[in-house]
Amino acid sequence: MSSILTNTSAMVALQTMKGITMSMNKVQSEISTGKAVASAKDNAAVWAISKVMESDVKGFKGISDSLALGSSTISVARQASETVTDLLTEIKGKIVAAQENNVDRGKIQTDIGALRGQIESVVGAAQFNGLNLVNGDSGNVDILSSLDRSAAGVAASSITVTAQNLSVGAYAANNVFSASTSGTISAAGDTFVLSLDAAGGTDDVTIADGTTAWAAGDKITMRIGDKTASYTVSDADITSGNNAVPDLIAVGMKNSIDALGISGLTVDYDSANAGQLSFTNAGTADLAVSGQFKNAGSGGLGALAAIDVSTAAGATAALGSIETMLQTTIDAASEFGSVQRRIDIQSDFVSQLSDSLKAGIGALVDANMEETSARLQALQVQQQLGIQSLSIANQQPQTLLSLFR
Repeated sequence: MSSILTNTSAMVALQTMKGITMSMNKVQSEISTGKAVASAKDNAAVWAISKVMESDVKGFKGISDSLALGSSTISVARQASETVTDLLTEIKGKIVAAQENNVDRGKIQTDIGALRGQIESVVGAAQFNGLNLVNGDSGNVDILSSLDRSAAGVAASSITVTAQNLSVGAYAANNVFSASTSGTISAAGDTFVLSLDAAGGTDDVTIADGTTAWAAGDKITMRIGDKTASYTVSDADITSGNNAVPDLIAVGMKNSIDALGISGLTVDYDSANAGQLSFTNAGTADLAVSGQFKNAGSGGLGALAAIDVSTAAGATAALGSIETMLQTTIDAASEFGSVQRRIDIQSDFVSQLSDSLKAGIGALVDANMEETSARLQALQVQQQLGIQSLSIANQQPQTLLSLFR
């Protein structure tokens, strides 16, 4: 049945045209924005996921900046540690030269003083953006390294950098050690050197009260031959009373020395004499024994201030001190080098992770331009055919007139 009131063909053609027009608008939007999902109405789930990932990418950009700053800061500290190690190595060479009797120890001591001043200059200048990791003023530093997303939410993680104390600092004038008549006390009053002959050499060392009170963190170090033992005063030692500290240190030092396992060496603690240790060498080789004291408030290289090679005894004691300080700076440089390497690896990972997230976002929301181009061509043809179809449908009422002529 034909009707002049209801043109079904035209309505069908019109609906088809509307569908084509909507598809054309979507394709044009993809072409202009480059995105298949440009807003939440295009695909709410995919749009939400992409926005979370985009926020993570923005966060990782900040983390990259943090890692770059941290790497630069640690690089300065590492370089300072390596430089101080080189300077201490040079000082060690001069200390070794001072072991010879036929040398001008005064001039050697002058050179050592100049090198010590250079070390202080290096440590003082080793700062980046106001942060110095080697002068003892800084504690541990956390460098933002990642954003960890889980079902519980997002948490930031950090890489912890342990600051090192390579400052010379202040050194005590305590008369910490005393020795028996065969021992020699250095002029500094806080170092000593003994020579234990093989097969029965014996000497006593007494750890005295000192001229000032002990503090937690004060450290006693003894070097026996080529090995080192140490004891650090703790808070528990201090609460025992100042007079009891030398006894506790003596016992701690005995245990530390015994743990070295030096062949032929026997160390006895004399409870009748406060703080006294008796050294006996029944081995086959002579042993040099030296000791140093470092204040809790002094720098990591505090013993450097007490080095004095102007005497034979001082030169011998300095040889033990310099080895401990060299190990301190080597350990510091190694610590900084390991952390810097970790930060650089993390920085590369964050960069690659950001690229992967960007690629993932693109796969979710970016338009496939080849496919979009093909769809545009097809829709243009459909649009032309739709227009032609609608035109034919609109002409149908005109054909009814011929029935009434």
